[in-house]
Amino acid sequence: MALVVKNNMMAVNTLNTLNKNQSALSTSLKQVSSGMKINGAVDDASGYAISERMRVQIRSLDQDNQNTQNGNSMMKVAEGAVSSTVDILKTLKEKVINAANDTNTDDDRLTIQKELNQSIDQINDNANITFNGKYLVDGTHNQKVTATTTTFTNQAMSTATAAGSVMTSLLDRTGRNLNIHTQDTITISYVNQGKTVTTSFKVSTCTFEDIIKSVSGAAGSGKMLSKVGADSIIGTNVAGDTVYTASGESAISIYAAGTGVGNSIGGITFSITDTQGNINKSANAVLDAFSETVRAQDSSQDNSMNFQIGTRANQAIRVGMTDMRAQALGLQGSDGSTLNISTRDKANAAINVLDNAISKALDQQTTIGAVQSRLNYTSQNLTTASENVQASESTIRDADMAKAMTNYTKNNVLMQAAQAMLAQANQSSSGVLSLLQ
Repeated sequence: MALVVKNNMMAVNTLNTLNKNQSALSTSLKQVSSGMKINGAVDDASGYAISERMRVQIRSLDQDNQNTQNGNSMMKVAEGAVSSTVDILKTLKEKVINAANDTNTDDDRLTIQKELNQSIDQINDNANITFNGKYLVDGTHNQKVTATTTTFTNQAMSTATAAGSVMTSLLDRTGRNLNIHTQDTITISYVNQGKTVTTSFKVSTCTFEDIIKSVSGAAGSGKMLSKVGADSIIGTNVAGDTVYTASGESAISIYAAGTGVGNSIGGITFSITDTQGNINKSANAVLDAFSETVRAQDSSQDNSMNFQIGTRANQAIRVGMTDMRAQALGLQGSDGSTLNISTRDKANAAINVLDNAISKALDQQTTIGAVQSRLNYTSQNLTTASENVQASESTIRDADMAKAMTNYTKNNVLMQAAQAMLAQANQSSSGVLSLLQ
């Protein structure tokens, strides 16, 4: 008769239960120790994938936030340089106004000129400020532009003014005659390439356009042309778009014959004097009411700075900054010559040049400030977005520690109970051995 060994099914069943409890205990232990209910794809494949994508997004948002902070730091450096330039220009205007006063001698003006030259050198130093090796406000980071022409616009003159209007018939916007006479002397000045161009002659029967076209800069550069007539079109901006007056009303425009900074004109002043040398203040006030509406810029590739502030490609803030060198501000020529204030007439022209330069610098300062404000808001938004995504990811992946501890305790008790029962089940079959003794 064959000898048959009977399986201990109670021990086998208990062992299976023990293995299940051990696996559950291991899972509970990982949850408690890691604080996450999903520690791998095996725990929850779909939840794991969603959680990992969210983690990628969180890290991306955090890096975007760091980018905005770095960008803000760069803008602060640029703003400091421009702010210094604005302070210098304000001081220079005081000096130039002083130079225009005839209480000063030529020697006094020469002393002021020396101060002006040093200040212009400092403006160039400010424009060469760098951040991480990048020049900021020297014009290398302009937005992509085509070469544009300086345009000065006057809305104080009558809309009936035409190119052929004689000077003696000019009217202001309200229709009042400017009281210019044929024997009066007109002096017109402007600045080009840091040099003041001045021309004086009798009014006679000259037309408005004759006077404008009679003045040209050195070597023919910076020659002025006029656009006279009932037209609200001012010119073309850096983007190539047509620019109109803010009010939509007609205006008289003067613009440089050539494009770019080298042909830029500035500091336009008119002076009407009678045969006795008395100044026609009312006429001058109307004729001097030309304001710079379109600024000359050199053609530029798209070297604008981009601050990556999004998790996808091309989600960026694009920043283009104006050329803040003295030449671009009209204070210095390409040959290094600086704005001349050696005479009262040149000092008067310089006053308007500085007004335009201050306007450019303040415009750049406000542009930088606007970018800083946007970067601050962007940083706050990115912080909020990161927190919200992190909270969502936590809901999916993080463990409920109270529940995890409860499950761990339960599985631990069950594990110990299974071990005890396995020992009992094994003892029940030990009686078979006594039969063999």
